Amino acid sequence: MVEKYDLIVIGSGPGGYVAAIRAAQLGQKTAVIERAEIGGICLNWGCIPTKALLHSATLYRQVKSAADFGIETTGVSLDFSKMIKMSRDVAGRLSKGVDYLFRKHKITVIPGQAAMTAPAELQVKTEKSGIKTLAAKNVIVATGARPRALPGLEFDGVRIITSREAMTLKKIPKSMIIIGAGAIGVEFAYFYACLGTKVTLVEMMPQILPIEDPELVKVAAKSFAKLGIEMLTQAKVEKAKAGVDGVAVRVSSKSGIVELSADIALVAIGVQGNIENLGLEKLGIKTEKGAIQVDRESYLTGVDHVYAIGDVIGPPWLAHVASAEGIAAAEHIVHGTAARIDYDNVPGCTYCQPQVASIGYSEEKAKQLGYEIKVGRFPFRANGKSLAMGHSEGFAKIIFDAKYGELLGAHIVGAEATELLAEIGVARTLETTADEIFSTIHAHPTVSEVIKEAAEDAFGMAIHI
Repeated sequence: MVEKYDLIVIGSGPGGYVAAIRAAQLGQKTAVIERAEIGGICLNWGCIPTKALLHSATLYRQVKSAADFGIETTGVSLDFSKMIKMSRDVAGRLSKGVDYLFRKHKITVIPGQAAMTAPAELQVKTEKSGIKTLAAKNVIVATGARPRALPGLEFDGVRIITSREAMTLKKIPKSMIIIGAGAIGVEFAYFYACLGTKVTLVEMMPQILPIEDPELVKVAAKSFAKLGIEMLTQAKVEKAKAGVDGVAVRVSSKSGIVELSADIALVAIGVQGNIENLGLEKLGIKTEKGAIQVDRESYLTGVDHVYAIGDVIGPPWLAHVASAEGIAAAEHIVHGTAARIDYDNVPGCTYCQPQVASIGYSEEKAKQLGYEIKVGRFPFRANGKSLAMGHSEGFAKIIFDAKYGELLGAHIVGAEATELLAEIGVARTLETTADEIFSTIHAHPTVSEVIKEAAEDAFGMAIHI
């Protein structure tokens, strides 16, 4: 018997589950097909459990320096297995939370591997009931992505690992080589360095966190160096070999050939879309470089009634982007139109300490677009709340159009930088000007005052520097 739905979503990650819930709110009879855990990679093996681990590492680091705040501690130690368990428990709770939301909105969950046999028909291979045939008026592909391997450095899950294995190791490695210094690589470098691992970061580009403002990266890199993290930039992996006791990696860098060895190598060079075995070719759905090609206003694939969202359609590979795309696709299905996502106003966050966060245009990009700009900076060391908390590292940098005062972008490095970014996001959505930020009273003492004073600094009005 063919089960019929208004919408079937393939994948239950932050794109898929959000799309399904929004569609159900709009009256669609909805089903979700998931081959693994409810909540997808982000919730179970990415965004959420990694933040739990990072918080544990930061807390451990803070406790060791508690004497600076008049708190004497003795015998401070860590239990790595409990850290891992806590992060897994957090992921488990949230996965159950998504399952509850599915039940609340009467969304059918079908465990299994889906393949489209026609635009309106799917087959699901399930463990319990074999092949199940489903029909739907519309389908959203939200199958996400997986870590990309480096040629000649294939994953073995023991010596050459992905981020997934990195968050469930049985013991703290004495040494680790991390290949790729984007957000994932940098976060794991910070985590393991805090726990005492000797970490070496290898990055092909001229700086770690290649897409971030160079001024911010200098602050983060200086902090990393204090943690003992070695950073090799403009460096390319030439050869790697895993052995019984560790892994050897040969790197060509700006200073010549470097031979590295460590207990483990973590490859964090990016992701590739999960496009295999979905029946895309049979339907004539186009892919390029491992990503499904879509119209970025409707999220249609070019085949009527078949949509795709999230990591499987390519960059930016961010959970919050996938969720926004999921809502847009669901609303397009029901209303025939949806609010367009502003990809120039997407926040980017790295959760090491100090945190690195950015939104909108960089200085360089704004100039390329022809803007005459004013740039303001305000250091955390001049912010009372930051000093009181002992987090005076970093600064906020805000970019404005000189002619009209339009807020073009912001780049922040420091404690709670990722939380501060939301103010800028809302301000840009509302097309806020510098004058409006000046006239908004920010509570004192709060870290958020760095936003107001950075804006004021752009126009020569900052009070505290």
